[in-house]
Amino acid sequence: MKKTFCIIIILIGMFGCQSSKLTVKIITSTQATQWYNNENFKLTSAVDTDSFDIQILTDSTLQTIDGFGGSFNELGWLALQLLDEKVRTDVFKALFSSQDCNFTICRMPIGANDFATDWYSLNETAGDYAMKNFNIDRDTKRLIPYIKSAMVFQPDLKIWGSPWCPPSWMKKNGYYACSPNKFNELDPSLPRRENGETDFILDAKTQSAYALYFCKYIQAYRDEDIHVYAVHVQNEPHSCQPFPSCLWKGADLKNYIRDFLGPAFRNNGIDAEIWYGTFERPYDGEWAQEIDMLLDDNEVMQYITGIGFQWAGKDAIAAIHQKRPDLKLMHTEAECGDGRNTWTRAEYIYELFCHYFDNGANSQMHWNMILEKDLTSPWGWKQNSMISIDPQNKTVIFNPEFYIMKHFSYFIRPGAVMLDISGQKESELAFRNPNGELVVLLHNKSTNEKKRMIKIKEKFMTVEIPGNSVNTLVLAQKNN
Repeated sequence: MKKTFCIIIILIGMFGCQSSKLTVKIITSTQATQWYNNENFKLTSAVDTDSFDIQILTDSTLQTIDGFGGSFNELGWLALQLLDEKVRTDVFKALFSSQDCNFTICRMPIGANDFATDWYSLNETAGDYAMKNFNIDRDTKRLIPYIKSAMVFQPDLKIWGSPWCPPSWMKKNGYYACSPNKFNELDPSLPRRENGETDFILDAKTQSAYALYFCKYIQAYRDEDIHVYAVHVQNEPHSCQPFPSCLWKGADLKNYIRDFLGPAFRNNGIDAEIWYGTFERPYDGEWAQEIDMLLDDNEVMQYITGIGFQWAGKDAIAAIHQKRPDLKLMHTEAECGDGRNTWTRAEYIYELFCHYFDNGANSQMHWNMILEKDLTSPWGWKQNSMISIDPQNKTVIFNPEFYIMKHFSYFIRPGAVMLDISGQKESELAFRNPNGELVVLLHNKSTNEKKRMIKIKEKFMTVEIPGNSVNTLVLAQKNN
């Protein structure tokens, strides 16, 4: 017998209008019941002397939310090909329909990343500084149909691109990877490196060619009616990886944007945004100096819309948001996991999203939306995904992280504002949607059922939530 959970709400007059009706929707997710529409609640009056745990400050607004998404990777498209067309369509609907996950902003690699089938770039013709041989021919076979299938349900889908590696001939080692391992051809005796040098060839003609490469990428995708609205200039510029990667010293990356990429966009009429990212280090030591040097350079900052963070970048976002509250901030990649797709890991992803929102993020990305079940990447890594495709049964598995993402992306609409919360705040978040709906997310990290008293204006809401659960409350006012 399926176990259900009761959420009891005590609430009256919250919106201050006697001629309208208040409706409440409550969704609870646990390991046993991952998406439960709970209609077993009561609305009754309360007294103002009731105590509360947290207060939603409806007049204290924080950042505006731009949207949610994941990354289009080649291995995700290949997994989808295992399905019948109707089932494949249902998967896209689940991710992109406004009635489901409602992903509106998504990432893609510019050339190969670690979840491509193998290495490639959009121009591997050495010395082609004029980009005469630039092309997206390979992308027409995988990434472009992947994106266009999503656009059936989200026609205005916004895409941002980031390279894991430039064309290999633009690197000092002439090779896509940085760190040797058994999955690439680098000399295994080479030392492991992380920071303190730049792998990109820094002469003017190579930097100019790379700026043109970005321009051509954006225009080629727009010619395919895919709206690339932004680029993040380098994925993890301080990480020397056995898969496509390229180290950049902070000063060199800043100067490249200031002296080459920004002017190239301006001179070629490219209106796409430039983001400094994806930043994967804490605000500490040399990395703090890198960010301060960037933020203090007004000439480069005229080109930069925002900063993207992933992995250890979670320890940098707070300081950067405090220094430059005008900058857009994005959580560019949920941490990847180990392929087991557990509920415990999903709860961790919820907490990770809370951390980014509490420190100013405007948008949040998952990583792999879709993968074949138990797949190991060509560079030797098993990772989690929102959805797994079972290759033997040709069935679809909605993993726990799918439901965690849906708690955010379905209920919090683009243009929503985050609301401040006072009191004994734990893992609660509150938002007001453009249509006036109030959205409150709660996470019970303990194994036992918990009661939380929430104050909104002068009224109260008592919520009993099961152990190890994620919950979304939507409060809407409807005219009688």
